[in-house]
Amino acid sequence: MAAPSLDGHLAALRATYRRLGPQEAAQAARDGALLVDIRYSALRDRDGTIPGAAIVERNELEWRLDPAGSHRLPQAVSYALPVVVICNEGYASTLAVASLRTLGLTAVTDLAGGFQAWRAAGLPVTAPDGTPSRPAGTIAD
Repeated sequence: MAAPSLDGHLAALRATYRRLGPQEAAQAARDGALLVDIRYSALRDRDGTIPGAAIVERNELEWRLDPAGSHRLPQAVSYALPVVVICNEGYASTLAVASLRTLGLTAVTDLAGGFQAWRAAGLPVTAPDGTPSRPAGTIAD
């Protein structure tokens, strides 16, 4: 039996939910969805950020979005909260969505093509100004 590939794994995960394009993600945000940027700081500081998106480091994502968790974001009040996860190009976000769905979040999806697709679509981006971007709080050790 051949070993599964990452591409096959991503395809199987993506078959379980509907991903959004940049315009759809922007509309979802206008309709109340929480945009969550999981890119690491060097990418945010190089390319900018999406206005209004919560910045959550990938290694803290589950803690920040679990409505029952003690370290949750203030916006994470329901397992049915619409969430759009955004990474750089739309790969890591798929894995993040799978993890959040395992936790019981039912309305979570990701942005196909990630931040780069958002920017290429001409949607609003806050340009980097030399000030390091900061996550939405940190988890105490």
